Amino acid sequence: MWKDTIKNIDALQGIESLPDHSMDLVIADPPYGLGKDYGNDSDKKPEKEFLEWMEKWLLLTIPKLKDSGSLYIFATWRYSPEIFVFLKKHMIMLNEIIWDRKVPSMGGTTRKYSSVHDTIGFFAKTAKYYFDLDPIRIPYDPKTKKARSRSIFVGSKWLETGCNPKDLWSVSRLHRIHSEREDHPTQKPLEIVERMVRASCPRGGVVLDPFAGSGTTVEACIKNERHYVAFEINPQYYGIICKRVDHANIQREFALAARLV
Repeated sequence: MWKDTIKNIDALQGIESLPDHSMDLVIADPPYGLGKDYGNDSDKKPEKEFLEWMEKWLLLTIPKLKDSGSLYIFATWRYSPEIFVFLKKHMIMLNEIIWDRKVPSMGGTTRKYSSVHDTIGFFAKTAKYYFDLDPIRIPYDPKTKKARSRSIFVGSKWLETGCNPKDLWSVSRLHRIHSEREDHPTQKPLEIVERMVRASCPRGGVVLDPFAGSGTTVEACIKNERHYVAFEINPQYYGIICKRVDHANIQREFALAARLV
């Protein structure tokens, strides 16, 4: 079965092998085109070649989504305008999410403003896209709840369960001291990816990660009872993912056993 699969292959090859209309969600964290070292030259393409490559894998990916499916794509501000304009020709743009990496103000450029965010595009294949707000609501603090204590608000579901996350996500980037940190230069925090999985993939659904990196999406799927298909071209990162999967599965077994006690 192709579900719950991780393959050490190029994303283009992997995506082509998947059935059309089979994915509930795509979470893509491709190379940004900034010349970083991922153990190959995937991030060192000239601008024109880089954008052509982006369009190629996106055109392969979109047909793999169900009509209820959606896509999140991480990008840098340098190329997100071109990528988002291209995607808007083929999908419905729902949000431009700004990930504030909570970078401390220490030095940086003196000829322009320091860049401290990544951009995330949120797109749907059709207007019938799946989205469940309740699992990702942010609880109101006591002060806010008290301010909404007028009788017209009493018993309101939104007051008890929390508010809708906004399109500015302030989550610290992963430093060496973080327990979840792996040996990967652009690892994304589990907190961010779990929000995407919980909101945009139904329980038991399938998430595709074409550029699995350190395996954050795969771990988020295991923890939240979703299936996954992941591709990673770098053998070293593939090994990291496999170890992370083993650990996540052990944690899940412990959690299931605890529920039965």
